[in-house]
Amino acid sequence: MNRILTAVGVGVLMMACGTTNQTTKDLAISNPIESSIDLTKVKDDKVPVIINPGRFTSETEIYRLPRVVQGTYSVSDFGKYIEDFKAFDYEGKEIPTEKIDTNSWQINQASNLDYVTYYVNDTFDVEVTGGIGGDTPFSPAGTNIEPDNYVLNLHGFVGYFDSLKNAQYKLDVTAPSDFVRTSALQVVGTSKSDDGQTMTSSYYAPRYFDITDNPMMYGNLDVEEFQVGDIKIVLSVYSPTKAHTAKKLKETMFKMMKGQKTYLGDINSTPRYDIYLYLSRGDEQSPKGFGALEHHTSTVVVMPESMPEAALDESMIDVVSHEFFHIVTPLSVHSEDVHYFDYDKPTFSKHLWMYEGVTEYFATLFQVDQGLVSDDDFYDKIEEKIKTAAMMNDSMSFTIMSENVLDEPYASQYYNVYQKGALIGMCIDILLREESNGQRGILSLMKELSMKYGKNKPFEDDKIIEEITAMTYPSIGEFLKDHVVGDIPINYNDFFKKVGLAKSKAKVKTNYIQNDGVLIVGANPQDGTIFFSDAVQNNSFWKEQGVQPNDVIKSVGGEQVTLQNANNIFQEVFMWQPGMEFEMVISREGQDIELKGTLEQSFTEGESLRPVEDATESQKKLREAWLRG
Repeated sequence: MNRILTAVGVGVLMMACGTTNQTTKDLAISNPIESSIDLTKVKDDKVPVIINPGRFTSETEIYRLPRVVQGTYSVSDFGKYIEDFKAFDYEGKEIPTEKIDTNSWQINQASNLDYVTYYVNDTFDVEVTGGIGGDTPFSPAGTNIEPDNYVLNLHGFVGYFDSLKNAQYKLDVTAPSDFVRTSALQVVGTSKSDDGQTMTSSYYAPRYFDITDNPMMYGNLDVEEFQVGDIKIVLSVYSPTKAHTAKKLKETMFKMMKGQKTYLGDINSTPRYDIYLYLSRGDEQSPKGFGALEHHTSTVVVMPESMPEAALDESMIDVVSHEFFHIVTPLSVHSEDVHYFDYDKPTFSKHLWMYEGVTEYFATLFQVDQGLVSDDDFYDKIEEKIKTAAMMNDSMSFTIMSENVLDEPYASQYYNVYQKGALIGMCIDILLREESNGQRGILSLMKELSMKYGKNKPFEDDKIIEEITAMTYPSIGEFLKDHVVGDIPINYNDFFKKVGLAKSKAKVKTNYIQNDGVLIVGANPQDGTIFFSDAVQNNSFWKEQGVQPNDVIKSVGGEQVTLQNANNIFQEVFMWQPGMEFEMVISREGQDIELKGTLEQSFTEGESLRPVEDATESQKKLREAWLRG
């Protein structure tokens, strides 16, 4: 989600999409924008960039860095991280420029412009230290500049000219020769310096979209690749202390993606898929926005390096499976808002329920379909989504929320696309199975839409629900009208009844800051403290640790807890998994108490979704069709 590669060997081994030595002539590049990033000339943790657009005939041009990038549904303002922006004429003299907003520079005397230069700050550092005047990009959408690692989400380094939005790009990236470099962009050539210390790799991008859609990672990387059907998967891992390796993770990713490919069947929209995993040290100089950002044929994932191997495997399955399923939507099925994305003043599709919700549903359903998890585990995940969605606004039109996702009150409801959005997908799936006697489901619907549209043909946003209804059944249209376009909450029990499921009281797994979806910590704004609430008594792990209601949480993992950093700290606590080491200091009646040890699974009393004993044969048959197609 906005929630999760490609070279290895002694020295540097280039592996890019199409490893032949094609030239720019072979690719018929016509007057591309020539851009360069030089990682050997970093100054004060800033990377120099040069952009040469070719000859302009106009006297005024505007150059921009993206305000918003696809897949984030939030304002990133990458222009905040640009310094010392300058423009030069063909005689090497500086010409006038004017910064007209956060992300845009107006270049005067543009007919004389030869090139522009600037330095780029990375967002990982700023993210942790408080930022340049506000929010920072979600870590997987951000950039990193370290001596041994560069996360090159290119939308943070290379911008575009308003008048050349569809121009081709040639990108040169210069780095030390011993760097491992990974990218799915087309390589059009490489060259070494005379002393052999640096190497420049040249890449080709058909348009600016391909610059933003193909992240890179350079540095001290661990890389593995494997084949899943006819898709090449390339896994790049940066682990600062080498606690995790691509080789160890490869088996988990292979098993998962093989299951995904089997589940998808004949949907095959990419010959290659890249996974970039950055593992955060966990110190104050490291990113803390854990999750992933999808691109059409790759994903960037940020996770804590401290996670045990089993916990990292589980998290990567959940996160990367979601991102990989984006090859269905929005890669193969998307609206005009996605196809013609405006990085400065974007408009958004009404159908996040499809792009993110259905994608998340696929990532959940395929695991039970392919036998990677048990039926009960699948039911528990669905129940968890219902509980999380219940904490959001359940009486908000999903289409209105999607279309206005940057603005409140809608922006704060975005997370619900992964909860209620997935549940919308589930309900449509059950309805389709019921109407077709088990023969059709939401995957077959997406395949039909994929064949009708594909990655180069967008649908009309206002007509897609009408088209889906015509392709399926009136009940699907009614459901979408009432619960997606409309604001009527969904009664999930009606759908569970169709497949012979119901809730019953049981001992259920929970995490270390919640009891079955209910927070066990609270805040006191008067004295600025965070404390355990009465609910902690029903959390088995903390009860065994002797924690009591009103115990103040002073520090976690050695970091002092304040109202200002509580969200970041407890986001990490939310990610804790059994087997990890933990350390916490609490205060009770003025006395500090240190808690430390190994995490064990925590349980609480709750309700579990399970099959009913008296389910009919038709309910059982429909349930089996739902779970395993």
